[in-house]
Amino acid sequence: MGAVADTIEAKLKAAFSPTRLELVDDSDRHNGHAGHREGGESHFNLTIEAQAFAGKPRVARQRLIFQALSEEMAGPVHALSIVALAPGES
Repeated sequence: MGAVADTIEAKLKAAFSPTRLELVDDSDRHNGHAGHREGGESHFNLTIEAQAFAGKPRVARQRLIFQALSEEMAGPVHALSIVALAPGES
């Protein structure tokens, strides 16, 4: 993956110490759509599992992630699909 993905992973690891972190660059599927950039790294799918999400509703989990990635969401990342889980959830 590229620099944007590396930054996203580093920030999420620092913020949440996840037990699972899967980040997939899905930009190629959005070629010709809004926000697509040559070279990719504009659309991502994220699956993250962390204790920090335990007891929090889905929207609160997403807000925490967007807060941690505020710079990326304001810049190079156009879309981020999120599955945020607490340990033991599927």
